[in-house]
Amino acid sequence: MRHMTNKALLSSVLLMAIVFGSISSVFAQQDETATEPDNMFAEILQFGRLANAAYANRAAIEKTVAAQGYVLTHYANLPKLQVSYYQASDDKNRTQTIAIRGTSNVENALVDIAIQLIKSDNSEVLLHNGFAVSAQGIYNDIKPKLNKQYKIRTTGHSLGGAVAAVLAMYLKNDGYQIERVVTFGQPKVTNFGGSRILDKLEIWRVVTSGDLVPLVPPLEMADINNLNIYWHSGREIILLEGKQYSVTSGVESMLRATKFLAQPLSEKNLRHHQMSYYLALIEAKISDAQWIPYKNDLSIFLPNW
Repeated sequence: MRHMTNKALLSSVLLMAIVFGSISSVFAQQDETATEPDNMFAEILQFGRLANAAYANRAAIEKTVAAQGYVLTHYANLPKLQVSYYQASDDKNRTQTIAIRGTSNVENALVDIAIQLIKSDNSEVLLHNGFAVSAQGIYNDIKPKLNKQYKIRTTGHSLGGAVAAVLAMYLKNDGYQIERVVTFGQPKVTNFGGSRILDKLEIWRVVTSGDLVPLVPPLEMADINNLNIYWHSGREIILLEGKQYSVTSGVESMLRATKFLAQPLSEKNLRHHQMSYYLALIEAKISDAQWIPYKNDLSIFLPNW
């Protein structure tokens, strides 16, 4: 992995932001306050439980989705793609949710994520090859079972969250009603241009402050020079200890990735990526959640460079 000084890294990121007109997102973050919907964390908790259930067997999934007001309508394991997922339906609210299994193994996630961006068969957007292929496989399998009159939600943890985001884009391109995408510990899936397309979806990326997986692939000077840097989309909801949380997006969110270059993998990182840890932090915020401004370790304004 190539290393960069803070000065070179931040200069490059800011140059990218200015070129593409996204620098305003830095200042927009100053206005992000606790004016979130009152039921935001209750909704995130439901998504979290559905995402976590994707790691279980069919009987356990049926029990979990029933507790959330759904009925399990499809369960599939695609061995050639090493992907499994399920579909749960809520006929009363005319909603279908697709939950995709990921990996709870941080080491595997960090290795599997570093790959070149390519164009997929179902989109002109440049995407991580593995996520694009997995999303296409699920798309082909689930399409006959979807109802275009229903709203569709997608969710997943870790690599499953990345596939959930790409799948939602594929379905939207085909005319399906995508209500929301909620992911947990999701790595990046596309570049800056692709993120602008994904931003047309309602994406909530839920992360913990010590989870490294959402920060990869890390910022690389070569990618920045080629204007092909991996870039996140959607709103990043950072789960802090107790009832506190922060919200970032755009450049502010990307600056968090600089931490990946400076710290080795630790037991804290392993724990912060586990769904059990995510669920515990979310449950603590169901009532009286407290928004606080996110304080990055690095400042974009460094007068003494």
